[in-house]
Amino acid sequence: MLVGTTSVEISELLSRMLTIRKIQHNVLNAKMHKKEADIVAEAGKSGIVTIATNMAGRGTDIKLSDEVKAAGGLAIVGTERHDSRRVDRQLRGRAGRQFYVSLEDNLMRLFGSERIAKMMDRMGLKEGEVIQHSMITKSIERAQRKVEENNFGIRKRLLEYDDVMNSQREVVYKRRRHALYGDRLQVDIANMIYETCEAIVAENKPTKDFQNFEFELIRFSSTSSPFTKEEFESKNEHELTSELYKVVYNHYQKKLERNAVAAYPVIKDVYENHGDRYERIVVPFTDGSKELRVVTNLKEAYESDGKELITDFEKNITLAIIDDAWKDHLRQMDELKHSVQNATYEQKDPLLIYKFESFELFNGMLNDVNKEVISFLFKGELPSQTNRTKNRSKRTSNYSECYDR
Repeated sequence: MLVGTTSVEISELLSRMLTIRKIQHNVLNAKMHKKEADIVAEAGKSGIVTIATNMAGRGTDIKLSDEVKAAGGLAIVGTERHDSRRVDRQLRGRAGRQFYVSLEDNLMRLFGSERIAKMMDRMGLKEGEVIQHSMITKSIERAQRKVEENNFGIRKRLLEYDDVMNSQREVVYKRRRHALYGDRLQVDIANMIYETCEAIVAENKPTKDFQNFEFELIRFSSTSSPFTKEEFESKNEHELTSELYKVVYNHYQKKLERNAVAAYPVIKDVYENHGDRYERIVVPFTDGSKELRVVTNLKEAYESDGKELITDFEKNITLAIIDDAWKDHLRQMDELKHSVQNATYEQKDPLLIYKFESFELFNGMLNDVNKEVISFLFKGELPSQTNRTKNRSKRTSNYSECYDR
């Protein structure tokens, strides 16, 4: 016998009831997925009772023993009608079957049970009496159609919400791939620098706030303004952005060269003394407030005079900051998705508000990523030479939190 239920909770409730009556049985639900094959293999044998949910045993057929075939096939009992007609038809397609329906079942309670109950009372039927009538079957099918239509609408709406997230995910993952594999990373960093310069100019130019412009420029790039106050006020935004980008990008290139020169003696020391033991090393960089550790190939860093370390520095920093920002953004988007539902009380479409607000959030997140990445790339330094000299014995282990060959 196969007993079909609509949920894990009901299957476990029936299991407890059968256990109390000392009836041997198997339970096939989402919690028993490891034993699924064994339970399905036993389900077609004589004297075996199997309780299954609609999600369990999907894609499998129950093989009937000769004894069960001779007895007329597998007995199917449905504890209640499911919200979906498809699941009911799956049970019907197994073998001999029988459904038990109560007017207190969720499906009947939500759709038309009161009308049917009043009709049953007028007919003089008593509680617990078996009812077999086409009117009941048609009423159940109408209720199932309503549930299916409602579920379809919900799934369609969820897909529209997911489309918004998917478009944002493609942008972030594209940047992440560039950072991970090094493809177009230099172009992305150049774009970040330009967009950050553009944002700083756009924020301060309309109000002619030269003082805040200088402050923001020093904060993200450690660069002083290439303009005087008079030049800042007289030039338009496009001219300011273009000139500022050239100065800042040139400063960035020189900063990378200085880092490579500063790192090379350490790399040379580790490679020449321990190169046969280590393939990769971990080099710490700090901007004064936080520290990020950069993994690089020791031989390639040595042969490139430290330039490979700087390339890995750009990759690691960009990846770490993008990942942290994306995790926070996902949490904010989830909160937004729940909060916009209140817009229905104002006769507004929550999806439209969600699209608008999520666009603003996403742009803000990208701007923050640009500023944070550029800020760390500009400010990131190796531990001071003084500290390395004082901790000579400790240096090798610090820079060689290495990966043995």
